[in-house]
Amino acid sequence: MEEEKRRLRMRTRDAAYGAAVRAACAAAAAVSMSMMVTAEESAELDLYGFRLPVSSKWSYSNSFVFLVGMTAATTAYSLLQLLLTMLGLLRKSKVTTNTFPSRNMAWLTFTLDQAFAYMMVSAGSAASGVTNLNRTGIRHSRLPDFCKPLRGFCDRTAIAISFAFLSCVLLAASAILDVLCLLNHHYRY
Repeated sequence: MEEEKRRLRMRTRDAAYGAAVRAACAAAAAVSMSMMVTAEESAELDLYGFRLPVSSKWSYSNSFVFLVGMTAATTAYSLLQLLLTMLGLLRKSKVTTNTFPSRNMAWLTFTLDQAFAYMMVSAGSAASGVTNLNRTGIRHSRLPDFCKPLRGFCDRTAIAISFAFLSCVLLAASAILDVLCLLNHHYRY
């Protein structure tokens, strides 16, 4: 009886850790998405004595659109997993306090966590390439960097990319927690 209580406490603790990581991941992805969607600015650029109007918006770059789509999908996935974990935590019975209802569900969640982590790395990397080009300009063609006149836009995209990489790290941490649950047999069947 004492062993069963100890296992139940351990499962509840592991589910609470998982819920905290999922909530942090959903928050980081949502911040990334909101910062990117609100990244828009117009200014004037002085190029060889000519004043040229320049404007930038997140939807002008396919890499930024990809990042917005991936952060939206990651936010939805993390919130769904958080909801399922919280439902298991809120029920006080021994059966539903387990982290996963079955071994197959545990493997599926592990696989999806890794897939979303890899997709977030891909989206963040693509967006960081565009942001780096905006910050440094194109040196061999003597085009200036666009972040001098569009400082707010560049800062927002940099913050969005940073939070995208943070959500990737949190998804990787969630995958590690999934493996620990598989090793400790925190599933019902």
